[in-house]
Amino acid sequence: QVQLVESGGGLVQVGASLRLSCAASGRTISAMGWFRQAPGKAREFIASLSWRARQTLYQDSVKGRFTISSDNAKNSVYLQMNSLKPEDTAIYYCAAREGGWGFGPSATDFGFWGPGTQVTVSS
Repeated sequence: QVQLVESGGGLVQVGASLRLSCAASGRTISAMGWFRQAPGKAREFIASLSWRARQTLYQDSVKGRFTISSDNAKNSVYLQMNSLKPEDTAIYYCAAREGGWGFGPSATDFGFWGPGTQVTVSS
């Protein structure tokens, strides 16, 4: 079993930055990613990285504003979010995969999920 713990969410104003963190424990992880879900909307893919494939993947709407990074020694992944917009308001979820090559954008590529952290961007 893999446990994921997210942190770093909060309430910020338009144009501000936030850095989300997610630490995984329990097993060897091959890929991690971030998804978000806004009220009344489906969960959507944001970004991911694969240690196995040595690649990153981003949703088009966040390219240039969000950056995913990792600390392999800590089995952790981070999401640096800059120039935040009201439409970025959502619950952000960390996801992890054990083994295999998939790393998104499908949520089914990930078998483990964190409880989520709220990000609210106020105008």
